[in-house]
Amino acid sequence: MKNVMDYLKRQAEQKPEKTAFADEETSVTYAELLDSAKRIGSELAGYDCQKKPVPVMMKKSVFTVQIMMGIVCAGGFYIILDPSQPPARLNQILETLRPELLIASKEYSDHVSELDFSGKVLIAEEMGHQDQDTEVLHQIEKEHLDVDPLYVLFTSGSTGIPKGVVVSHRSVIDFIDEFTGIFDITDQDVIGNQAPFDFDVSVKDIYGGLAVGATVQLIPKEYFSIPIKLLDFLDDRKVTNLTWAVSALGIVSILNGLSYKKPSAIKRIMFSGESMPIRHLNYWRSYYPDARFVNLYGPTEITCNCTYYEIDREFDIGEKIPIGKSFPNEKVFLLDEENHEVKEPGKEGEICVSGTALALGYYHNPAQTAKAFVQNPLNDDWMETIYRTGDLAYYDEDGQMCFTSRKDFQIKHMGHRIELGEIEAALFKIEAIKNSCCVFDENKNKIVCFYQGDISKKEIVLEARKYLQDFMIPNVFRQMETLPVTKNGKLDRKALKDSLASK
Repeated sequence: MKNVMDYLKRQAEQKPEKTAFADEETSVTYAELLDSAKRIGSELAGYDCQKKPVPVMMKKSVFTVQIMMGIVCAGGFYIILDPSQPPARLNQILETLRPELLIASKEYSDHVSELDFSGKVLIAEEMGHQDQDTEVLHQIEKEHLDVDPLYVLFTSGSTGIPKGVVVSHRSVIDFIDEFTGIFDITDQDVIGNQAPFDFDVSVKDIYGGLAVGATVQLIPKEYFSIPIKLLDFLDDRKVTNLTWAVSALGIVSILNGLSYKKPSAIKRIMFSGESMPIRHLNYWRSYYPDARFVNLYGPTEITCNCTYYEIDREFDIGEKIPIGKSFPNEKVFLLDEENHEVKEPGKEGEICVSGTALALGYYHNPAQTAKAFVQNPLNDDWMETIYRTGDLAYYDEDGQMCFTSRKDFQIKHMGHRIELGEIEAALFKIEAIKNSCCVFDENKNKIVCFYQGDISKKEIVLEARKYLQDFMIPNVFRQMETLPVTKNGKLDRKALKDSLASK
């Protein structure tokens, strides 16, 4: 198998009338999904999008999945644009992609008109009505390579410019086949999709469902602020599998949602994005003592996850949940600052990964790609690319890997990877701010901004929303006369972070 469309074709042949995807309002069978993908793909083929980026501005829905599969069918690769993102950030993404084509739903036509985009805009609702062009689609399929891009996901960039992680068909197929096999995900499962489509957690839901012929239920975003609706949805749709961000599971436990209703069919709960608080884990386990709980770890650059740890015992408050061992066909290891492999328990090193699941690099960004995707320093004999995650970890006495922190200024906050540098770059766009430095308070899980300038917190937040998504806006602001600097004249981030302990 070299194309994710093979998953869809197989399911459309074996179980054509089974529901593939459903949202709050509609659903699509596997046969219908394949038919719409081919119709949309035939139309897109007329715009020559083969091996080219096709941004999509739509809400998460069944129709969005159909558009995504249509792009894949046409030989292109998709990028999901979140319409709630500031126009300035969307323009940075478009500047990186340089697309010739953009697909948007009618409701976002005004959003698109405000962007710096001069290419062709297709209205999603007007697509999918022409006949299939079997000959053209067959030729596209013949020319397809398994290393062709499938999607690009944009993460926060240290320079203030978002980085587009390019992931191939081969990487997704390699990971998904192992993922569904290890955790016994089958066509009997109903997957409850929490993550937005521009977040790589959703890749496991979308392609996990397609791979095994499961049904994927797309949970409305707003339900995660209304636990009663969320739990009713899970119970009514007989959801069996949750692969969610830690923060999403935390919403339910913080509000004691399971005391209202315990969805009866759930049998597997997997989480990732940040460290799972033991209190939240124990809450869910108290309601689902027989379910499988799995801690997943991995950055976007290695296609979803590279390690996993299946919870097999009780954890006390304050204990660290391991990130575990590597998935098959992925090598995960630790390097110290001298590029020596770390094997002994308790010693910290940087997490490095090699294998088929590695991304193709950053789109139109060879400099950043060269920094992160490098030759394995332990191998002098052939080209072996590894991804240096910038995450630090150690092995416990049982040989399980345990995450500790970020090596640089990148953080994990509310399930998202964020570069503090991107926040600072955005804040510098606010005229009244003379200088700023952002640090992360791990103990309180808050982004703290120290700044110089005659401006209030409220005014900063209002201005910052023009450039940053809500989860990137600092939680705490501290106005200072001057910011401390080191003897080299650089901002003394350590001193500022140390000052948090005295507050």
